Amino acid sequence: MKSIVVSGYRRSAVRTFQPLQARRGYHDESFGFRKPREYVFPDYTQAQLENRAQNAPLLRYVDSLRTHGHRAARIDPLDLIHREEVAALFPNRYGLVDNDQKYNVNGILWTKRVGEDEGEEWWTLRQIREHLRKVYVGNIAYEYMHSPSKTERLWFSHLLESQSLPNPEDTPLINLDEEKKRRIHRLLARSEVFDNFLQLKFPNLKRYGLEGGESMLPALDSLFSAAAQAGVQHIMLAMPHRGRLNLLTDVLQYSPAGLFHKIKGGFEIPEDLGAEGDVLSHLVSSPSLSYANASHPVKVSLLPNPSHLEAVNPVAMGKTRAKQYSLLKTSPDDCKLGDKAMCVQIHGDASFAGQGVIMESLGLSNLPHFTSGGSIHLVVDIGYTTPASNARSSLYCSDVGKMINAPILHVNGDHPEDVAKAMDVAFRYRNYFRKDIIVDLLLTVSEIHRHNELDLPSITSPLMYEKIAARKSVPQLYEQKLISEEVLTETDINAVRGSYKAHLESELAKVPAYGPSASMLEKQWTGMVWPASPKAIHDPATGVDVDILKKIGRASVKVPEGFEIHSKLHRHVKNRLQSIESGKGLDFATAEALAFGSVMLEGADVRISGQDVGRGTFSHRHAMLVNQQTEGVIVPLNDELQADGKLELANSSLSEMAVLGFEYGASWERPNLLPIWEAQFGDFFNGAQVIIDTFISSAETKWLKQSGIVLMLPHGLDGAGPEHSSSRIERMLQLTNDRYDVSSKSPNINMHVVYPTTPAQYFHLLRRQICRNYRKPLIVAGPKGLLRLSAASSPLSDVSEGTHFQPVLADPVDNQTTVKRVVLLTGKLYYDLIKEREARSLTDGIAFVRIEELSPFPFAALEKVLAKYTSAEEVLWVQEEPRNQGAYSHVRDRVDSVLENMNWEGKALRYVGRKESAIPAPGAGKLYQAQQKMVIDGALEGM
Repeated sequence: MKSIVVSGYRRSAVRTFQPLQARRGYHDESFGFRKPREYVFPDYTQAQLENRAQNAPLLRYVDSLRTHGHRAARIDPLDLIHREEVAALFPNRYGLVDNDQKYNVNGILWTKRVGEDEGEEWWTLRQIREHLRKVYVGNIAYEYMHSPSKTERLWFSHLLESQSLPNPEDTPLINLDEEKKRRIHRLLARSEVFDNFLQLKFPNLKRYGLEGGESMLPALDSLFSAAAQAGVQHIMLAMPHRGRLNLLTDVLQYSPAGLFHKIKGGFEIPEDLGAEGDVLSHLVSSPSLSYANASHPVKVSLLPNPSHLEAVNPVAMGKTRAKQYSLLKTSPDDCKLGDKAMCVQIHGDASFAGQGVIMESLGLSNLPHFTSGGSIHLVVDIGYTTPASNARSSLYCSDVGKMINAPILHVNGDHPEDVAKAMDVAFRYRNYFRKDIIVDLLLTVSEIHRHNELDLPSITSPLMYEKIAARKSVPQLYEQKLISEEVLTETDINAVRGSYKAHLESELAKVPAYGPSASMLEKQWTGMVWPASPKAIHDPATGVDVDILKKIGRASVKVPEGFEIHSKLHRHVKNRLQSIESGKGLDFATAEALAFGSVMLEGADVRISGQDVGRGTFSHRHAMLVNQQTEGVIVPLNDELQADGKLELANSSLSEMAVLGFEYGASWERPNLLPIWEAQFGDFFNGAQVIIDTFISSAETKWLKQSGIVLMLPHGLDGAGPEHSSSRIERMLQLTNDRYDVSSKSPNINMHVVYPTTPAQYFHLLRRQICRNYRKPLIVAGPKGLLRLSAASSPLSDVSEGTHFQPVLADPVDNQTTVKRVVLLTGKLYYDLIKEREARSLTDGIAFVRIEELSPFPFAALEKVLAKYTSAEEVLWVQEEPRNQGAYSHVRDRVDSVLENMNWEGKALRYVGRKESAIPAPGAGKLYQAQQKMVIDGALEGM
């Protein structure tokens, strides 16, 4: 019979077990989709099934130890966790009372390994009990029996039970020879020396030290080594502040001189770039690390992160997936996500249990357009001041991982070798199943160095910190162990500690001569420039040849022979083809398809994510077509255009923060990607505000990180009530560093905020994101009511060669010499106003000027347009949003500056619109209609 090898275990393929699918199969296999890897573990042989039935009490006992052993394991360094006498762990519970009685363990306890024949094997109850307790009730506690996958449960039990047996011919879980033990010691000892050094030299510094948690360093070092040996070449590391400086200056090779320079108030980046930097505990490093028995170095990129705990995690996931994006294109059949790139996320115990982004990110981990090949999660579990009873409602902080059935390994941080073993098991699982796994590293933080160095947790946890104060440090405990094993001597220990302290003293002496450097435009970013550079091209040509546009338009709705689309889409196809051929009436969806196709033909990729983005929230996009007979999916722009670039339509889970963070991470990795996150309605970004505040609007200023992320936020009051009307433009504008007056030196504006009113404008904005030689975030107050409004359509000539985005659109009516009132405004209100102007025959007296780009504010363009209205007597700002919302607070001072610069005395900007409100729009239809009429009447009043 054919043999199947599953992670070092060989069995005869008699029967196979296929898990029951409890959810509907995913029918989208468009570009970027990856089917989950399937693993079929051979089912039990007939002899094993009969033995399991005959020894059912023994089977129940063995499974109970696998399931409940963690509850009695020695995983708490302080032994403060209540370890109950778990009745399920005692064999007499199952009628097993004779320790000397022998049982056939074949099919019950796993002892066979590669090359060993199956057959009866007889063990005494005493041997069974001792072996299982050694595996499951030690310094590592395993939780994997909650998995619904029989394959995964069998994989774990085989791995742990068979490879825990002595066998010199087999490879143990981790081979800790003397050199590896010395390496573990060096990491532990240097970490302690480092923390003591900083405490001595900078006693008032908040450094979030690693005292008590030093085992984190050998844990990560062991993981990096295993990954490198398996062929992983890139690791994206997401990490909060605890122990960050220890890791940086040791394993990640960050210059201690640079660290001390920063501590003393210096910049971590060159001052002449205009960036302002970040705090000490957010520093980064991206070294290439070499490990024995690895064919290539592994590059470990520690990502910059804000103090908002865990916000960086989805960013790391997106960056990891994007790292292998090129493989998705060039090797669509045999590429496996995670082969060369891996995401590692470090968490704090309280934040892992308490931060909602954890659940959102875990929810993305196995989705076909979001998986990055499995993340390894290391929870640094210190529980420093808040008792677990106040921090979570579950037994362990890691229990949230069970929402995706992730295996969880709890390990006692006082035992560094067991920590290394746990990381080895974790990597084996991740690398085989390409799914997330959690290692819960239980540590303790010393009384002197706690949450931060200015904190006194003993005030609220006196008994815990009394116990901490009486114990030796983790490095000292390990040194005692190695001395007893004759691996180290006192002389060896003093040499390690003394040499590292001398190294730190030497680095501290280098601070006066230290100068920071920046390397943000290398490798895939080669060819990009700093946005404030004289070489930056701010307004590139974005128009496209008409013949190419027609080719794209036809391809975007090409339906293959025999592919049955929904009956209502025939009109969609017909209208698009008609507008393309006639050159008239392009709607927003068509302009978007033309923009996507054109950048794809130029070699760039496009990825748009959000809920129902293939169809579009407003059933307008239809970039993804579904066969009504088979539910098979096609993306016509990919299938018909045959471009070098590809379009990935990532219909996402109902998440805002994690999905936006994911797309933002991808934008860091690939400047040749047009990444778009589309909210179903503009206000949906509220759940992702932390990503916008701490990454999108500020990453360039803090970390020199450019991003071309696009946020599509459908906006506009239309009677839908408070929550589906506003994208909170005022918030986005407040986050910009846009200058306030025309005479100010133009700064490097951090992001663009736009409100396009025509499909052509939208087309140029999307193409500008790729055509520039630098990257900036783009916030689009997207259309809702304009998507199908014929008055808001564009001719093909507006997107052809020689055209580009216009930050200000003058009134198309030729009335410059007769106008008495100029109305400045944004958005869909323009179409309501021009319709009412025509109905009231006011064309000669009033002009409507649209400010399409609110940030950077178009001072020069606005002045150029206003100068045409030589007879104007007043300038109004009209908006449909309440006065305390919308763009008014942003434009007021800036427009007045333009008017002052033009010497338009007495023409200060006057506001017309809704009064202040606590909500974006009323929920009562009658009130909305009355307010909207008031806005329109106010704009035209007195004409």
